[in-house]
Amino acid sequence: MDPFGADPARPNDAPAAVDVSAGQQTAAPRRRARSALLFARDLLFIVLAAVVISFAVKTFLVRSYYIPSASMENTLQINDHVLVNELEPALTPVQRGDVIVFSDPGGWLPPASATPPTGIAAVVDGALAFIGLIPEPGDNHLIKRVIGIPGDHVACCTADGRMTVNGIPIDEPYLKLPPGDTRASSVDFDVTVPAGELWVMGDNRNDSEDSRYHQSLPTKGFVPMRDVVGRAFVIIWPVSRWTWLGDYPLTFDGVDGGSSETTVH
Repeated sequence: MDPFGADPARPNDAPAAVDVSAGQQTAAPRRRARSALLFARDLLFIVLAAVVISFAVKTFLVRSYYIPSASMENTLQINDHVLVNELEPALTPVQRGDVIVFSDPGGWLPPASATPPTGIAAVVDGALAFIGLIPEPGDNHLIKRVIGIPGDHVACCTADGRMTVNGIPIDEPYLKLPPGDTRASSVDFDVTVPAGELWVMGDNRNDSEDSRYHQSLPTKGFVPMRDVVGRAFVIIWPVSRWTWLGDYPLTFDGVDGGSSETTVH
């Protein structure tokens, strides 16, 4: 080293080393903060888009409903979640055998007695109901199987316990009956479905408050077509229960050309 402190190993015109560690330490948190903000922004956009899409689908196409009772066993179990095609009956007609969701025509359901949630629980429930994951507060919907469409003559029961549609005895493989019971209904009835209305019954025939038990109401047990929300077509939850819901066309095959001469008892 010379008397003036010059380093002979380094040319006089070479730049001295610069300490950049302080600048790097300052820039790194800024980059992380910016990345976090971008991630939060993208996540918020995805969530909002999902909510909007879900709301649109729920409003115009399909909607999820859960099953609160045993009236449709064994087809549907308590706490099953089903998807409902809301394009029916607006675009496609309701058929015999369809499992439909409909609004209470009046007097089918007891007055709601449950205490509504408050605080955070109310906000969460409202959000889930908005996007269709749980029913709306005060939900007044029911789910049953269509047995008679406008103009059908539906009666029960024949000597061997079957129900008839337009005089044709039908075999109902979806029924749940008590052991040893072969009657399709414990209550006898004989009705003709008016225009614009439906006759509906639960698959768990002895545990279903359906059309049979509401004949004393102004609607006489029939469900107006305007009250139909749509057709349930698939069980989506729980995963172990995933299955399509059929309308059993063979059960009702031939009833359009039936005769009303069959005797019921």
